Amino acid sequence: MAVTDRVRYFLKNGFLPSPSKRKPAPTVSPSLQALTVAALALPGLILPAAHAAEEDEVNFQYSHYQEGKRKLYNVKNTRNPIEVESVVGKARISLTDRIKFAFNYIQDTWSGATPITTSPLAANGNRAILADTPSGKTITTGASPYIYGQMLLNKKFVPIVVDPQGKAIGRTFLPVHVLSMASPETRKQGDFTLGYEWDEAAVNIGGGISIENDYESRFGNINGRWDFNQKLTTLNLGLSYTNSDTAARIDHDAEIYLVKDAYDQQIEKSGNINVLRGNRQDWGTSLGLTQVLNKTALVETSIGYTRSTGYMENPYKATTIVFADPKTLGTDFSNPNAIVGQVRAFLEQRPDERNQVSVGGRYIQHIGLLDAALHLDYRFFHDDWGINAHTFEADWVQPIASTWTVTPKVRYYSQDAADFYYPYIIAKQAYSSTNPNKNLPANFSSDQRLSAFGALSGGVAISKKLSKAVSIEAGFEYYTHAGSLKMDGGGEGRYSDFNYYQANASLNVNLAALNSGGGSSGHAHDHHGHHSGSHGPAGVMFGHMLNKTNEVMVGYRYMYNRQAGDMLHGTHPASDQAIRKNACLTGYTKNCRVTPTEMDMHMHMLDIMYAPTDWLNLMLMPQFVDMEMNMRMLDGLTYNPFQDHVHSDGDHSAHATGGVGDTGMYALFKLFDKEGHHVHATLGLSAPTGDVDIKLRPMHHKDGGYIHYGMQLGSGTWDFKPSVTYTGKLNQWSWGAQFNATTRLQNKNGSGYALGDIFQGTAWGSYHFTPWLSASVRGVYTGQADIDGKFKPVSGVSNNVLVKNVNPGSKANYSTGPMDYTGSYGGRYWDIGFGLNFTVPSGDLQGNSLGVEWLQPVQDDVNGYQLDREGALSATWSVMF
Repeated sequence: MAVTDRVRYFLKNGFLPSPSKRKPAPTVSPSLQALTVAALALPGLILPAAHAAEEDEVNFQYSHYQEGKRKLYNVKNTRNPIEVESVVGKARISLTDRIKFAFNYIQDTWSGATPITTSPLAANGNRAILADTPSGKTITTGASPYIYGQMLLNKKFVPIVVDPQGKAIGRTFLPVHVLSMASPETRKQGDFTLGYEWDEAAVNIGGGISIENDYESRFGNINGRWDFNQKLTTLNLGLSYTNSDTAARIDHDAEIYLVKDAYDQQIEKSGNINVLRGNRQDWGTSLGLTQVLNKTALVETSIGYTRSTGYMENPYKATTIVFADPKTLGTDFSNPNAIVGQVRAFLEQRPDERNQVSVGGRYIQHIGLLDAALHLDYRFFHDDWGINAHTFEADWVQPIASTWTVTPKVRYYSQDAADFYYPYIIAKQAYSSTNPNKNLPANFSSDQRLSAFGALSGGVAISKKLSKAVSIEAGFEYYTHAGSLKMDGGGEGRYSDFNYYQANASLNVNLAALNSGGGSSGHAHDHHGHHSGSHGPAGVMFGHMLNKTNEVMVGYRYMYNRQAGDMLHGTHPASDQAIRKNACLTGYTKNCRVTPTEMDMHMHMLDIMYAPTDWLNLMLMPQFVDMEMNMRMLDGLTYNPFQDHVHSDGDHSAHATGGVGDTGMYALFKLFDKEGHHVHATLGLSAPTGDVDIKLRPMHHKDGGYIHYGMQLGSGTWDFKPSVTYTGKLNQWSWGAQFNATTRLQNKNGSGYALGDIFQGTAWGSYHFTPWLSASVRGVYTGQADIDGKFKPVSGVSNNVLVKNVNPGSKANYSTGPMDYTGSYGGRYWDIGFGLNFTVPSGDLQGNSLGVEWLQPVQDDVNGYQLDREGALSATWSVMF
């Protein structure tokens, strides 16, 4: 192994094994991607330049982040805390011996309640300042808490606690977080790296884009590596640029109280809502040095600098300001010694530039006696906002036997507060509606991530080598976030304490090991070539079997479905007038007010197949789903925020869901297999692992209503999925047919309904232009029944969201649009598909198969009123060993 390769191996695996005792490379998955720990604990973290990829591989990872409930003292907290579900796909391949390419895809879906500000909990009953409604009956949190009203303060400008009748009772006041609930939101990011390697140097260029409904970020980078000192020393240098645009919709509920004068020039009117727009630019550079000390020890240091300019605020964070005019002393007759304060919520105001420096070091030591590795990390962060942060981390990488690796870890983080951080502000002056910012600090924020706190976490990662080519891993880490954990004291009070955890699981396929004979079958490529001829189109599931005992196939399947255009009733377009009159049933408080304009569904699925015998295959298919729907008001109606707070023109006209879908478990049985003809049957169960109780954010009520049936993540029932498949082949031609069905094994799920049963028949023909390339055409018929039952009632939802005075047996839940009626699901559909299949015939990626198919609708005959279909795309990758 060359010294440079040894350095990379050391960095990846944590030790330099001797040639006689070299272990399979353990894989340790990263922490939850995308904006979890980095956003919550390490603002402005600068990472060192990445090292060149060592081996070709494909990796899939699922992560779950979950916060615990916030402490609100005597205030009842009914809101679910933040949770994030993430899926990550990575691929690294060698285009030539010198040219390397890597691609990453990350998708996160966020939901739950998060703090938007902090305020004194100094009032009760009628004098509440934080309430769901202007009546102030409760001090709690809502979708958009009502942060407005009066507060009493003593002569020292300290808030006074009062009883429900407004009388001071003298208890010590406490600050408390004000939580805001949001509907699920999804972020998607794709990025790439293209690199070229010389004998003693390498250069990588990369870029990508991250997209959310209200935020878009584009970035690019270039990194270089130079090996010298007989290749015992490596120098890394990187440069990056990011350009980000914010387009945040200001909640109409907040318009009546939120002070946003500082952003008048950045707020634009869009439909019925205001949109705050801002641009931010970030330039970053990093320098890293890696030194091999000896064959068992390595040290790495790095320094990075980032300059950020532009719109730096979080548009959903506010700061509570109490305007306590001394002249109001004695004006409250119940409390003559009190000052009457006016409470207002201001959008936070941060500086428009930020300079950040990060310095880090890592030491790795191989422990020969235990054949383990110790990782010690330290990182220091400083910026001109006043934040100084320290991160200490230790991992112990312990191989067990020949295929297991256990990695316990511990991490400690501490930071100072930003100079402009305030839990809330007491302004000793009267509030001026014409000049609200007069005499206030130029910058202020109550964002908890800018406060002084510490975080302590511990966790473990366990990896298992299934073969030289395939490994799996699971990890768990638990965090405690508390002001008392700050390194030198002075952290936030215990009102800001909370706990959270993150868990992940991953599957890694080492393509280099496959090509070096690391599969379970020495003839893997030959067999894969044989199967490429019998593979059905990419949109056909369970289209082929593995033929040899102990063969394994790992694959990835992506499916995209789009609906847009006309609303249909049966086979014909439906007018807005017809939808208003007929799509929403009678007996409700109002008729249809909105209709969908487009809906996109994305599904990411793993195909893991194993052949315990030559006549039986077992298959596991976990999946991750996300959907987005856009709405519009029906013609002839006007927007009413108190009627249309669930679906409104502009406000929540686009909403999304995402997360783990249902998980399939299947057995494939060979029934007939003669030269040129093959028949097999599939018996499967779909486990209800996808959520079916996702709700929209609450508005004028305590709880939000369920999001539409078609945007829940699974069926919620155990489902039986049988199929029979026939395939044939003669010379350059191949063909096939399949009948499959889905039968619900329960009459309703936990939310009160059951999706309709499905029957599908399909037939296809393929022509092979070469042994490795074929094209296909197929026809598909699908029939699906409508939904049985309906969503069960949600406590506290007003009648214009979940109507309670429905007729017995009615199949509806909401009265907002046809997508909320169970009779507007299912139908009969005819499609034609066009596909290509490709198998890599030689080289480093020999045996990898790729397929793609576009399914074009021919005719729809829908139940009720549904959005027309535009088409569906399926893409697959698989490798067998």
